[in-house]
Amino acid sequence: MRIDMQSPTNSSVRPKWTAIALLAICVVFGMSLWFSVSAVIPTLKTLYTLSDHQAALLSSSVSVGFVVGTLTSAFLGLADLVPPRRFFMICAFGGAICNALIIAIEPGSTSVVALRFLTGALLGGIYPIGMRMMATWADGDTGILIGILTSAICIGSGTPHLINAFSSLDWTVTVGFSSLLALVSGCLVNLVKLGPRHVQAQTFQPAFAARAWTVLPIRLANLGYWGHKWENFSMWAWIGPFLYLSFSQSHPEGWGDPEALARYVAFSVFFIGAPGCLIGGLLADRFGRTIISSIALVISGACAILAGLLFGGNPWLVSIVCLIWGFALIADSAQFSSCIIELSDPAYVGTMLTMQTSIGFLITLPSIQLIPLIVDQLGWSWAMASLSIGPAIGIWSMIRLRRCPEALNIANGRK
Repeated sequence: MRIDMQSPTNSSVRPKWTAIALLAICVVFGMSLWFSVSAVIPTLKTLYTLSDHQAALLSSSVSVGFVVGTLTSAFLGLADLVPPRRFFMICAFGGAICNALIIAIEPGSTSVVALRFLTGALLGGIYPIGMRMMATWADGDTGILIGILTSAICIGSGTPHLINAFSSLDWTVTVGFSSLLALVSGCLVNLVKLGPRHVQAQTFQPAFAARAWTVLPIRLANLGYWGHKWENFSMWAWIGPFLYLSFSQSHPEGWGDPEALARYVAFSVFFIGAPGCLIGGLLADRFGRTIISSIALVISGACAILAGLLFGGNPWLVSIVCLIWGFALIADSAQFSSCIIELSDPAYVGTMLTMQTSIGFLITLPSIQLIPLIVDQLGWSWAMASLSIGPAIGIWSMIRLRRCPEALNIANGRK
């Protein structure tokens, strides 16, 4: 392996926080691709009479692509063998092109599903690679650094909802602007300097990826993340339709257009996850990752149940619960990845993070697809409550991880 010992104080290297801020911007812009179509699903259903099944495919195909892309990256060692800035740039450019092509195709066609699949596969070079790049600057502050990166993911993922709110019913503006942001991201990432802890692997053995499951502490950290993902992206994928239908059902006077209101609240649910990540990272670095992540999981699981029970109720109350949910939902996410960084061989952190995210998003597929099925049979209350299964698994895994001797390597011994 080759260790890049460049120092952030060297005159040829940008200061640490400048590099981190620039990387965060790149991730915000790049991740705007993920929900660029999901954000406009209510509009597409109205204009093109898409079925619930077609809408679910548009949401889940991105996750399927992401899983395929990240698994390919992990088993070929691309996340550790290819220079991260180059990998990020290529994927950002490719994702932007695939996303933009959707504008020229009938939304209900299989070609759009294929393009969303390819976009998801290319996002596998943005999300985990961004974490790998951020980890090169870690120096006793892994939690807050990955928290910043995860905050960027939240804002980037929610950006299409904000664009859509301003572009009214013109869904092509949302998709096109997200593609433009991804192109800018691919350009800017070349200006991001890597930190002194950058390790470039020279060789790779595919069997190394199996450590994501065979090494107990890493397996437990991954189980926490995978439980979190059962809830996370399903909530993000369906929060827009959930809010729209809830507001439409209650629709008290003085609230205006329920669709417009749902767009603003949906964006706020994404956006509030950003401070959740930062606060979660700061607290975890100080008090321990397993404790803080468990608390966040308890809150988010409770909100999943409560939000469903409140469906169709007072818009203020529904919005407040969903905002609390959005805050807690993502406050723990960075801590699972931070655990992997602290428990893994530095030369293969990229592969371990890629494996973690790959399987995590594989788990989102049944979760996303199950929501409309449960809604049809039992209603939104049971559909949202089903998401609390993930937090329950996550809490169990964090308690187990805390008891492992290797947990002393997490958060400078604070576990």
